[in-house]
Amino acid sequence: MQKDFHYYATYCAAYLAGFSHDECMDICYSAQFVDCCSATYLSKIGAPRNAATTQLQLELMSAGSDILSLQNITRIWSSFHFLPGDLYAYRAGCTGIYLSKYRLICRPNGMLLAATVRNAMGRSLQAAGIAMHVLADTWAHQNFAGTPSLVINNTDDYFYEIMPLDDAYDEHRITFRHSTTLKDDPDEHIYVNSPYQGSEHSIMNLGHGRAGHLPDYSFIRYKYLPAWGDYEEIVKDNPADYLRAFTQMIYALKYLRRGSGSFEVGRYDTDAMIPHRAQIEGIIRKRQTDSCDDWRSFGQSLSGCEIEDFDIDKYQAEYMQAENASRRDETFLGKFLTAALSQKSMVTHEIFTSGNLLAGFSIDGRLRSSLKKGK
Repeated sequence: MQKDFHYYATYCAAYLAGFSHDECMDICYSAQFVDCCSATYLSKIGAPRNAATTQLQLELMSAGSDILSLQNITRIWSSFHFLPGDLYAYRAGCTGIYLSKYRLICRPNGMLLAATVRNAMGRSLQAAGIAMHVLADTWAHQNFAGTPSLVINNTDDYFYEIMPLDDAYDEHRITFRHSTTLKDDPDEHIYVNSPYQGSEHSIMNLGHGRAGHLPDYSFIRYKYLPAWGDYEEIVKDNPADYLRAFTQMIYALKYLRRGSGSFEVGRYDTDAMIPHRAQIEGIIRKRQTDSCDDWRSFGQSLSGCEIEDFDIDKYQAEYMQAENASRRDETFLGKFLTAALSQKSMVTHEIFTSGNLLAGFSIDGRLRSSLKKGK
């Protein structure tokens, strides 16, 4: 997903969940900041680099294909952008190495999603925002894995957009190009994706790079042949999935705001959006690659307050000018980094506990695995 959903739509979900305008701003800022908090940024402000929640293109391009570099990539992208759906999934007739990658495929409503939301309970608004980023991406990024893998993330030329036409649907062949100077052109069904690389561990095969930005657009429906599915056709309905993501965020945020009770996967708060359903669905289905203006207008109509532009440097001075480490921990960024480290530690530990070493070893004895096979 992009800023339109992680920032502005998350604000709207938080407001419908009962948070105040200021609280909504903290939550949505944190949700969007997940896409900005790189090791480069952390080095600039003197923060721990291991709290990174994303990687810049230059960082990825300079990353090696050695096991430690691959594990670092997997820790970041699986923890925050491609949360595994089932760490104990089974697929007959495949090797252990393939199975480890297959188990990292992102899907909504998995055991790790419940753990992510529960992990934010009783913590900061920053933790809530991080959880909402992770939750939303399970819907947009499903069927791809947050580890470089040709055998899992590759696609082929069979890629079609499915467009509603009266009472039926019309199919249009999607053309992918690899030039970084080009922009996506939905009118011509031309999109930019990562070039094919035959190396299993190439960063070009990370996440949904081979499908370009299609998973990040709420309006699109498409069908394709994923490598992990033996190139059998699968249909992705983003308008329906984005609506589920939005209503699940409302449900999750109400749980976090309440501070008690239980969080269950597969639950959605559709009642909260009933008065606004037509407007929300209209924004989601509108054919545009950037919905920021529409989500922002909707959010401001809900709260009656101005939603300020996202500024990556907004809290930088506060953090850098703190007198000592303990004071830094109490700043906005300090709370974000604490929550980010907790999320990454939890996910990495669960991956390791499942017997999967793609995210590296976990020696955090404070964490206990609650995700047991069959439960």
